[in-house]
Amino acid sequence: TQQSLYTLDLFNKPTDPSQVAVRGFQTSAVSRDIDTAAKFIGAGAATVGVAGSGAGIGTVFGSLIIGYARNPSLKQQLFSYAILGFALSEAMGLFCLMVAFLILFAM
Repeated sequence: TQQSLYTLDLFNKPTDPSQVAVRGFQTSAVSRDIDTAAKFIGAGAATVGVAGSGAGIGTVFGSLIIGYARNPSLKQQLFSYAILGFALSEAMGLFCLMVAFLILFAM
């Protein structure tokens, strides 16, 4: 009904141009500062994976040395497995670093 539409304020549009809210493309300084802080926090959180990669690489080569000590005849096979483990661990670290740089410089 008409009364419910007036209650919802659908017909009461502002006629004065100064009352119309205009959203521009510019943001306030506070908003830009919050966005910058969020970028730095996100990039810092993304680089935590690099520490995990370092721990993984240390574990891989530590286990390689233990394997050499237990059975020196498997040296070639253990080394190929260690290089594969190193590559996978390093790839995860590089992906984390790449995401951090994307957050900082691409957004």
